Amino acid sequence: MAKVLGALFFIAASFLNAETVPPNVIIVYTDDQGSVDANCYGSGDLVTPHIDLLAETGVRFTQMMAPSGICSASRAGLLTGQFPARAGVPGNVSSAQGVAGMPTEKVTMAEMLKGAGYVTGHIGKWHLGYTPETMPNGQGFDYSYGHMGGCIDNYSHFFYWNGPNRHDLWRNGEEIWEDGKFFGTGMMDELRGFIDRNEKGPFFVYWAINWPHYPLQGTDRWREYYKDLPSPRNMYAAFMSSTDDLIGELLSHLEEKGLRENTLVIFQSDHGHSVEERTFSGGGSAGPYRGHKGTLWEGGLRVPSIASWPAGLPRGEVRDQLVCGIDWYPTLAELAGAEIPATHHVDGKSLVSLLRSGGLPSPHRELYWRMGNGNHARWAAREGDWKILGKTRETVRPEGIPELSEEDKELFLVDLKSDPGETTNLRTENPEVVERLLEIREKYEADFLE
Repeated sequence: MAKVLGALFFIAASFLNAETVPPNVIIVYTDDQGSVDANCYGSGDLVTPHIDLLAETGVRFTQMMAPSGICSASRAGLLTGQFPARAGVPGNVSSAQGVAGMPTEKVTMAEMLKGAGYVTGHIGKWHLGYTPETMPNGQGFDYSYGHMGGCIDNYSHFFYWNGPNRHDLWRNGEEIWEDGKFFGTGMMDELRGFIDRNEKGPFFVYWAINWPHYPLQGTDRWREYYKDLPSPRNMYAAFMSSTDDLIGELLSHLEEKGLRENTLVIFQSDHGHSVEERTFSGGGSAGPYRGHKGTLWEGGLRVPSIASWPAGLPRGEVRDQLVCGIDWYPTLAELAGAEIPATHHVDGKSLVSLLRSGGLPSPHRELYWRMGNGNHARWAAREGDWKILGKTRETVRPEGIPELSEEDKELFLVDLKSDPGETTNLRTENPEVVERLLEIREKYEADFLE
């Protein structure tokens, strides 16, 4: 009995401490990670012990939706708490120097947390602007290390997406050269240094790790381990386990510094896996879900997501409720006691109560996505289990699923409860649902223009 009471006292004390001491926050934002590409999400052929450890020590979401199916838009949604179209980033931002990105009037997560006394750091990928005012130090980050464009070679640190190829590695707005240094090593050196300098806290790190995004440059250890997997899964798997290694290094360092208990680690992918030619047309997996990066099917939007904070959240629990990456902004505001300016509209909903109690409903009655501008912009609206996709497409479709008709591409209605794989268009049979979801779309589009 005494042991039980002692355990209850410890739990109560932990949660009391969590209410009074703001946690350090580290967001680990992977890139192009498939919907089920971690062992704790059922991958079966991947080794991801450190991601799995986060799930064991935290809360794992099964229905976390990315803010967008593409890189820049997803990041804008995360960092502003807004639908990307409202944040001014409905598509990808240019990776060219001198081109502005996310509007500076948006109050980023870093700016919001700075107001609550946090020291803020960015490590890794940016992809939200390449002018001084739209690079990380102009958007609320006290410290920044990484690349400003969409991707780099992990050894030369050159952006090679389209010509001319150019070097892209920066520290606090100044170009730096670390030729030949593995970018994973560089990120870890910078991450440890930032934590050590700010261990008295509170600190916030946005670690946009840019892996397993192409180029698929996993370490020798994992390339050897996965050599018998078919290509390109073997290359993707090696890079995914290399990503997991870095997460393990982060967790070990937090433990060594005595910071793990009061550090909230949020792990999440920016969107689904890539099937681009640069990633050998695949490698990642959406499991039972249709779609991939660049689409608004579930395989483009449904992402791995875990929140682990030993002092403040339950351990080893799962949440099946519908949530979105824009929700982390108000969640962190609540946990940090930070004020969100009245002029900054937030579309996200705080997940604090849901994280602590799984019996609550989804905070969202509806969600809306738009990628791009104009008549060709792809969009999706959701209400409960109903989801409609407009101007949709796909590069790769599941085996046995017929090619999209022109009518399908225009409007595709699914009931995710009965058809999570989005195989069947129910548009014709449910005109009233179509009408209701179109009204949701019209409402948000009108709202974005205000």
